[in-house]
Amino acid sequence: MIKRRYTVKRGIVINVMLMVLILVFAVISMNSGKMNLSPLEVLNVLVGNGTDKQNLIVFDFRLPRIVLSILVGLGMGAAGVVMQSLLRNDMASPGTLGISSGSGLFVLFFVVFIASTGKSSFIALPLLAFVGGLLAAGLIFLLSYRRGRDISPIGLILTGVALGSGYGALTTFLTLKLDDSQMNFMLYWLAGSLWGDDWGYISILTPWVLILLGYIFYKARILNALHLGNQTAQGLGVSVKRQFLGLSIAAVALSSGSVAVGGSFFFVGLIAPHMARKLVGPDHKLLIPAASLAGGLVVVLADTITRTVSLVGDVPTGIVITVISVPYFLYLLAKAK
Repeated sequence: MIKRRYTVKRGIVINVMLMVLILVFAVISMNSGKMNLSPLEVLNVLVGNGTDKQNLIVFDFRLPRIVLSILVGLGMGAAGVVMQSLLRNDMASPGTLGISSGSGLFVLFFVVFIASTGKSSFIALPLLAFVGGLLAAGLIFLLSYRRGRDISPIGLILTGVALGSGYGALTTFLTLKLDDSQMNFMLYWLAGSLWGDDWGYISILTPWVLILLGYIFYKARILNALHLGNQTAQGLGVSVKRQFLGLSIAAVALSSGSVAVGGSFFFVGLIAPHMARKLVGPDHKLLIPAASLAGGLVVVLADTITRTVSLVGDVPTGIVITVISVPYFLYLLAKAK
């Protein structure tokens, strides 16, 4: 059997193709929905010649949702790559490590104790989700740490599953305090609803995602070394503990901030790195942008389907992502040696 060769040229071409596909589906999404607009009408809106109704549809309803879809996918894809590389485990992701449960619990705190007081949520919600994810990650690493030994990736995942069960119990307890509207919000958040399609939330999320993505891409060579193992990385001159901590915090911040305003999309953080690794190989200089773009493409595609295909009720985007991603993930498992 001929082994696939990954080259820099191939990786660049694939990343460009992923960007083009995102733009294509963004254009399709802009022209899809219950209130149809032709491509020419959308173009007129973008150049400032649209009617009031057309401007409302594009700038208030569709464009912010598309931008949010891309940002959430970018953040989750990059976070998944970092976690899988640091732990050298293809099953690692914000969801399997219990970070999702920690972020979800603090989102619930926001819904119960802060949103009801009328305080601004543009900054409070992403920060609370980040704090929840960071505390969850800190507890996982603390409980998995053994003096004089490397942290076991399997131990981390098992600890994350155990803590996730505890967070789930607290979440269930707090849901007893929710009224009908709050309960509906949490159910849609957990299903991945892209609820924060407001320019206020997007203005906070955009620099959050782009700055952290830039930091992670800057550390691509470090991730290449860490992926080879701690001893090898130390032999190459890498400060393993310091780099591990910094990259872990960046991954938690990316995933927590993304899902805070987008809903629970942690499955994207699991599947996007696998897709990218199949396309461009293990070099993080190519893998990080490919996984980010693959995540953005999956979310935009799923959201376009939810607004284009006539489904029963208002189906959250996260459910469609699960439906279209699970068959591919099962295929990867079947092909794994």
